[in-house]
Order: sequence, then structure tokens, then C-alpha cells
Amino acid sequence: MVADEILRTHLQELRRGTVVVASLVALRRPDYGYALLQRLTGHGFPVDANTLYPLLRRLEEQGLLTSEWNTEESRPRKFYRTSDEGERLLRRLLDDLAAVQTSLTSLIEGVER
Repeated sequence: MVADEILRTHLQELRRGTVVVASLVALRRPDYGYALLQRLTGHGFPVDANTLYPLLRRLEEQGLLTSEWNTEESRPRKFYRTSDEGERLLRRLLDDLAAVQTSLTSLIEGVER
């Protein structure tokens, strides 16, 4: 069905930016990629591993995440954490997200600004 594909495309566009915000929030507590993937999915942010891992690398390159390897277990894992710069950006993104929600609510309710 065309309508299903259109909906799927728009939902994907809507979620793309929110996955960045959700990842920065979730990684206030250090975690490794697969655990983050499960946690995001469990909180209603389904994301594919082929999307998440490049996102984590990009956020790290931008200085928004820090990482370190845990080699104490049998299999080394790379743990990510939101950096100070990532926390500053996150606060701005959350403020903007709240403003968008307020604007949408006023449109839905027909409130004039």
C-alpha cells in the first residue's frame, strides 16, 4: 500500500532527529552500543544497528560523546558517555523540542499566538 509506505517514510524522518536526542540522554550513563540499542528500543526509539553505530561514531567525532574501551571482560567493549559539550547541546535540543511541542499543541488546539 502506498499509504503505509508514506507513513513509514514520515515516521522515519520524524524519528531520525529524536534518536540523536534520545542517545545523548541515555548516554548520560555510560553504555556500550548494543545495550544502548536495546535500551532505546525498550523506550520506544527503535533504531537499526546499521544506523546507531555510525551515529555514535559521528557524535564522538563531533565531541558530543566520549568513549573508552573496557577490556576487563572476556570480550572488549567500547563504552560511550555524553561529553560536557554533548550535555550543552542536549540542553539546547531539549529546549527546542519543548518549543516545537508547544507550537504543535497550539496549532492542534487552534490557539492564536
